[in-house]
Formats: sequence, structure tokens, C-alpha cells
Amino acid sequence: MTHELISLPAHAVRTLLQDRQVSPLDLLDALEIRIGEVDPAVNALPTLCFERARARARERDFSTLPLAGMPIVIKDLLTVSGVRTTFGSMAYRDHVPQASDLLVERIEAAGGIVYAKSNTPEFGAGANTFNDVFGFTRNPWNTALSAAGSSGGSAVALATGMAWLATGSDLGGSLRNPASFCAVVGLRPSQGRVAADPGELAFNRLSMEGPMARNVTDAAMLLDVMAGYDSRDPMSLDDPSESFENAARQKNVPQRIAFSPDLGITPVDPEVARICEQAAERFEELGARVEKTHPDFSDLQEVFQVHRALSYAASLGPELEENREVFKPEIIWNVEKGLSLTAQEIMDAMVARSQIYQRTVEFFSKFDLILTPATVVPPYPVEQRFVERIGDHKFSNYIEWCSITYAFSVIGAPAISIPCGFTQKGLPVGLQIAAPVRQEARLLSAACTFENLLRLSEQLPIDPRAPDP
Repeated sequence: MTHELISLPAHAVRTLLQDRQVSPLDLLDALEIRIGEVDPAVNALPTLCFERARARARERDFSTLPLAGMPIVIKDLLTVSGVRTTFGSMAYRDHVPQASDLLVERIEAAGGIVYAKSNTPEFGAGANTFNDVFGFTRNPWNTALSAAGSSGGSAVALATGMAWLATGSDLGGSLRNPASFCAVVGLRPSQGRVAADPGELAFNRLSMEGPMARNVTDAAMLLDVMAGYDSRDPMSLDDPSESFENAARQKNVPQRIAFSPDLGITPVDPEVARICEQAAERFEELGARVEKTHPDFSDLQEVFQVHRALSYAASLGPELEENREVFKPEIIWNVEKGLSLTAQEIMDAMVARSQIYQRTVEFFSKFDLILTPATVVPPYPVEQRFVERIGDHKFSNYIEWCSITYAFSVIGAPAISIPCGFTQKGLPVGLQIAAPVRQEARLLSAACTFENLLRLSEQLPIDPRAPDP
């Protein structure tokens, strides 16, 4: 039963729970066995809390709740009461919070059962999942390679059958990059769609929590639980008027679709660009017209880098001197950049961000969706901290290679990564689909239709694959 359960999609497992054909305890047993089998090869779930999970599973009948007792993985950037939460930092290596993040509270109130924390780079900084507390998380398609980040632990857990559902977070692509590298689905919702701890910059933040799953329907199912208003998050949107899972199942594809291999802002590996363009062209089989174009993202780099630095300075600036010896260099660089910003630089970035938004609003008046690669390279060696160059282009800092994803973070638009093909070496490539702000239903419906056309999600879960000798 273990492998039969593990191979099922999350919505099918939910049906079994609702019909009381399996119990949450059955699922936890299956997961614990699977984790023991595969996690030593990939290091995706360094913190387990099965005792807490089983105690919660025995508390009541969950079958009538939205998640019906589904076990769920929480990224190690969200606090879970009584469970070690490190944020991937040596400064918090022994931290055990007394209270859960408001999003974790919401998931548990809907019948989700937390059994593991997924690995993340320190404070989510960087698109390669490693830290000094737990080490590297490895890509299951080739364990010598990176799983990307910062939600790499969640992506790997899904791809290898150690999870049916997982949370991730996304500032510069942290949901979409690992989804692409691991052939799973990662959705960054519209700004405010999912309420979470607002942090120090409650009214001006880029990071968003979002769902990760093996397929679009399962991601939509988790989004239904995650989305909604919470007064503790001043930017949270009202509860959605329709079910995102129902929207995904409608499988509608709009007529006007744009494709861009690079958004005019970044170099892209030629093989990745080719695979994504061929995938985009298949939307024409679904009745859409695909045109090669993109919005004007002029000034994106300065806008994103200033806002990112500001957020790191606000959250970690007070801790910098105390923890300078344990923070990784990229964290120190980001915090110091934020602390050195002038009022003029901040004002210019805010004005330019507004201008980018206005230009994309005009673009989306002509196009319903835009497609791009979700990452600009295939998975790279796990020991490599970040992508330093593509061809003759050298990136200016450790996060610039993620421009193609953070372009949509800056405008607060929903964007999803779904598998669209493989390189000649058998490595996954993800297609990013973005929609206008607050149009998750449109996005999920089109993504689900496209997923059914390609049928790539059916190959999961996989056992971790060692590199060829």
C-alpha cells in the first residue's frame, strides 16, 4: 500500500480520506517509510515531526474539512509551533517557536497535518538550496545537481514521493525555479492573495507564499486553502469568490497568448529557450494564437535590487553585527546594500516600479497570458552557489540570473511553473505562465489544459537518480 498511496495525486488521496478508505495515520506511515527510503540521497526534509503529526491525527475526524487530514510539508521559513524552525541559518539552528505562522494556522484549521519542514537556503536568499545547518538539497533527476531554490526542499519532496502537497515562498522566483528544476508545479499567487506573517515591511513587500504540488489541480486545491483574508496581514485580499480547483478543472484556454524567451532582460540557455518555445507553440493546438512579444521591463534590475535590499535591511539589519560571523556572504551583501540606500534611490525605484506596472497593464489589455522559460538554465552542479554567467554575459550579482521570474514579482502578478520538456541530458525544463494581477483562475485553467496535453506530471514520483559514472 505504501507505494500505491505515494504514487496517487493529492486530490485522489483527499477523496480516500473523505470516504474514510484511508486514515491520516495510514498516510503518515506511508510517508515515513518513503522518507526513509529516498531522503538520504536528496536531503529535502531535514526536520521531521511525525510524533506531533500523529498526535494531531488522533485528535478528531478530519474527513469533512477541506484538506480532510492530508499531510503537508512546510518550508523552513514558516514557524510551526513546537517544531524546530531554523530559517536555514546557524543563527537559528536551535530555534523552536511557541507559535505557528498564521498561514500554518490556516492550513491546520483546514485539516492539513504538518509532518516535516523542507530545506531552504539561509533566509530564503539564493536560488540554490543549501545552508550550514543541514547542507545541500540535491536534484532527484541527477543528485549531482542543484534543486534550485529557495523552495528546493519542497520541490524535491514532491518529485520523490515524500509529499503530496507542500508550501513554498517566492520573492525572486523561489517557487518557480525549483519547480522547473524538479519537474513539479509551483505557483506564485498575486500579491496579497495568500496571507502570511507580514514581517517588518507589512505594506511594501515582494515575497509571497504559494502552493507546490505534482500537478496543477493539486496546486489549485492547496491554493483554495491558503488564499483568503486575515486581518493580521494588511495587504491580504478578500476570500476568493470561486474555487481555484474548480477553475483549473474547467480547462479553458484564452485566445491571446504572448511568448518571450527572455522578456528582453536576460540571456537564456539556447536549449532551454528552444524547448520552451516549442512548448508555447503547442497552445495553438488548443485554439490560441501565440505571438512572440513581451512587456517593457526597463529599469527592472534597479527596481528589484533596491526593493530586495530594503527588505533584507529591514528584517535582518538589526541582527547583522551579532551574526556577521555566521551569515553567508550573500546575506551580508544584501543587508549592507539595503542599509546604504539613499532616499533618492528608494524613491526612484518606487516610481520606476509603478511605471513598469502601468506598462504591463497596457500589455495585458492585448494579451491574456504570457509564456516564458521558468528558469534560464537547466539544473547546474549542486556545489555551485549560483549561476555566474551564460555565454559571454556575466551576471552582476547572485540573484540576477532569476530576472525572468522576478519580473512578475515586481508587478505582483500570478505566475506558475509547469513541466514542459527535458534537455538532451534528461533534465527538466519548466514553462512559466503569467497572468494579469488577481487572475489566478484564468492562469490555472490554462495551465491545467496545457498540462493535460503534455501529460508530463504522470511520470512522478521518481526515485533519486545518481549521475552517470
